[in-house]
Amino acid sequence: MTPIFSVLDEQDSLAFTGSAATAQSLRTISAVLERGVRFSAEADSLNAAVLAPSAGPDTAEFGAFCDAVVGEMVAKAGQKCTAIRRVIVPDTHLDTVSDALVARLEAITVGHPADDATDMGALVGLEQRADVHAAVAGLGARTVFAPELSGLDTERGAFMAPTLLRADDPASSPAHVVEPFGPVSTLLGYQDLDDAVALVAKGRGSLVASVFGPDTEETARITLGIAPFHGRVHTIDATSTAASTGHGSPLPQLVHGGPGRAGGGEELGGVRSVLHHMQRTAVQGSPDLVTAVTGEWVDGAARRHNGHPFTLFFDELEVGDCLDTEPRVITLEDIEHFAHFTGDLFYAHMDDEAAKASPIFEGRVAHGYLVLSMAAGLFVWPDPGPVLANYGVDNLRFATPTYPGTEIRVIFTCKQKSLRAGAGYGEVRWDTKVIDQDDNVLASYDVLTMVAQKEPA
Repeated sequence: MTPIFSVLDEQDSLAFTGSAATAQSLRTISAVLERGVRFSAEADSLNAAVLAPSAGPDTAEFGAFCDAVVGEMVAKAGQKCTAIRRVIVPDTHLDTVSDALVARLEAITVGHPADDATDMGALVGLEQRADVHAAVAGLGARTVFAPELSGLDTERGAFMAPTLLRADDPASSPAHVVEPFGPVSTLLGYQDLDDAVALVAKGRGSLVASVFGPDTEETARITLGIAPFHGRVHTIDATSTAASTGHGSPLPQLVHGGPGRAGGGEELGGVRSVLHHMQRTAVQGSPDLVTAVTGEWVDGAARRHNGHPFTLFFDELEVGDCLDTEPRVITLEDIEHFAHFTGDLFYAHMDDEAAKASPIFEGRVAHGYLVLSMAAGLFVWPDPGPVLANYGVDNLRFATPTYPGTEIRVIFTCKQKSLRAGAGYGEVRWDTKVIDQDDNVLASYDVLTMVAQKEPA
């Protein structure tokens, strides 16, 4: 493998999806060991499905659990990195689950994928089937279901019946180590929740585990116990079954990777997965320098007065363009009008004695949203112009109570710009600080706007 990777150096990132054995081999190549190439793997893993004790045979979760196990065994003939390999069930439900799975598996038709009656096709090749049979033998478990196939050319086609096994000694079962990469799952019984968590952890890191149960506290306890060993934990109860994407179908914004045996990767995961492969560098310096490097205005950097910023098109705006507004006094009449107009009659706004009894306030205070509303009245440009819409506020904090008689003004600064390609406008984030006559910050937040381009590309 060395010549293939000889061109990689410290500025490169190597990502791999496949077997844990191959991933381990790639970790030892000179590009990774000697030249510091960042390596990320999404490897096979011994994913588990856990049936909670409260999910008895008469519950919807029991049926969903059995359907999920069989579905993962059959889909792609079990040749998926997310397939359920370990079926972890309370000892009290073990026989019932076994019977329910067998009943479902008996309805599965193995055959040619072009045949509409086929539920499961062949494995990728005869060699792969031989590897799966060898892995099954290595598990040393009892066979619960593995029927003989008839009417199929098994000499040329890598057909294999879905195979359900049962471990007599769950704690020491090779099922926690050996993965048959095919339509094979192993039943393992557990005594209590701690035992279930311990069995799952024996997989030493997996992509995903599913927990099925109607009792939220029970499911939460299992989830917290197994979370450190997984990139994703998929929980199911009767209320979420219909909306679930399924055990083996992560959404793009979810982490698809896992610790330990699963490789430590973060495939998918939205922006997080992109950052996983990028060089990240911390930059120290003055606010002006950090602003110049990042393109995002930071507190303390230079600010420029270039007329009212809401009169500037996206192309004309620069990070650091700002507005210092005229002041306005918030009166007791303003507070009472806002309270009755909105229906927000919270005692701290209306009852001076009750407000003083609070450990926070010295008397009646203005509503936080009254402060925001008046702040908007100070910085908004009323006439039609480049600003198309305000679509939100981020990072809002009320730092100091605002009492009647307080004089407020706003420092409003262009913080960040992001052009929407082909849309004719861009998104602009404004650092907004509402301050009083003594320059104390009363509220701080980011205003989000859409601003038109003067000359759309």
